[in-house]
Amino acid sequence: MAERLSVAQDVEGSIPSSRPKAPKIQPNFLSPLPSQTPALTRVSVTQQNPENEQIGDADQRLAGWFTPFEPRRWLANGHLQTIVGNFLSRPALKVPTEAEEVEVDPADGSRVLCHLNWQPEPRRAASLTLVMVHGLEGSSNSVYMRGIAARAWDAGFNVVRMNMRNCGDTDALTPTLYHSGFSGDVGAVVEHFRARWGLERVALVGYSMGGNLVLKLAGEWGNRAPLVAVAAVCPVIDLAPSSDALHQPANRMYEFRFLRGLMRRFHRKAALFPDHYEPDEVGPVRSLREFDDKIVARYCGFEDADDYYHRVASARVVDRIDVPTLIISAMDDPFIRMFAETRKLIEANGRIEFVETRHGGHCAFLSRDAGEETHWAEATVVRYFQAVTGGQNGS
Repeated sequence: MAERLSVAQDVEGSIPSSRPKAPKIQPNFLSPLPSQTPALTRVSVTQQNPENEQIGDADQRLAGWFTPFEPRRWLANGHLQTIVGNFLSRPALKVPTEAEEVEVDPADGSRVLCHLNWQPEPRRAASLTLVMVHGLEGSSNSVYMRGIAARAWDAGFNVVRMNMRNCGDTDALTPTLYHSGFSGDVGAVVEHFRARWGLERVALVGYSMGGNLVLKLAGEWGNRAPLVAVAAVCPVIDLAPSSDALHQPANRMYEFRFLRGLMRRFHRKAALFPDHYEPDEVGPVRSLREFDDKIVARYCGFEDADDYYHRVASARVVDRIDVPTLIISAMDDPFIRMFAETRKLIEANGRIEFVETRHGGHCAFLSRDAGEETHWAEATVVRYFQAVTGGQNGS
């Protein structure tokens, strides 16, 4: 059915911390498990469905939603796919959008901003509701979020585009930073709109960091209603090797872009909440791992970067996912890496369809097909939800 990736990546050891402890704002993540970080090994898995091969009898379960991915001409390169993916136009969102703030943590009043596109009220509750989560330093208005929202609404879904804490110019809505452990925020958004509109069925989709969040929540919830399906595009399932891959020379342009945005946000937070943050004590930050060690760990209740990476990784709960789930990844993604043990857990879970293409870059998947099929992953996710949930209204 899907192509599989061979990965090998050295993981840095724990970074000791001698810094004074600042007051911490406790997040809602899993308590630590007594396990040691596994080593990355090379994994060789048979390629079962080449991009130019039709689906065979053994893969009839894919019929109706899966189409092989063939990269756009001249874009059979992960870096080119990743960069150009931000610029090719997508279907327009043709309906008015509402905005609503949702409280996700009553203890400190933290809120997130959601952008909403509802089907008409007579069929709203019965329609599938798609709750979407963006990637690192993205927002509800990221191009891929708007692209898949347009497709989903046209398919008859309700659409909730959720900003993570602080994202989408919402730094003032929470005293906390944001990180990959806040799966409870996604759950709070689901429950909020379920209570508001009596929603019967909810599906989650996340990109990159948002992919980790939705997979983590799915593992924590199992088959808890109203969750009926999940999709993740290039999810950061194992944070440690992916963070370290960003620091490789070929990926420093991505790391610099992320760091610039994260550091600007940190200084905005310090100005808004001076009692919580001490930016003068942080020192230089030259990598994403250093940011996670010096800032995320310090202010979000973790011992260090490795503790953070371990405790918030959806890899720890992916075996508990108990609703139909689609994971889309690309072999040439510049910086997403996965432990061999995690791959085995995913492949052993019969509820997960793991589709790994030879090309596609990071969250791009620019196809040679024209029109709305150009953005292959977005089209595939919507078709997948239609297939596994019985369409927009369960009929």
